[in-house]
Amino acid sequence: MSIDRDTVLRIARLSRIAMEEDALAPMADELNGILAWVEQLDEVDTEGVEPMTGAIAAALPQREDSAEDGASTDDLLANAPDADDGFFVVPRVVE
Repeated sequence: MSIDRDTVLRIARLSRIAMEEDALAPMADELNGILAWVEQLDEVDTEGVEPMTGAIAAALPQREDSAEDGASTDDLLANAPDADDGFFVVPRVVE
């Protein structure tokens, strides 16, 4: 795939990026270089290589999933600036 000046201009417009006219051609060359580098990855033999989610194979620590009672309503509302009938009172944000 080759990127030309018009494609760079279209991408810049869609991205809402202001680009000077004299910067379009160098940007096209730079993007073509990046795409050429990415195309080199197609040459790598990945047959038999398992997909990875990270560079290091590590398992996350697990904790036992257990139900807890939680706090009582009075404990939860103890530090609330304003409470009414077991609920937090907050300023109105929608008129």
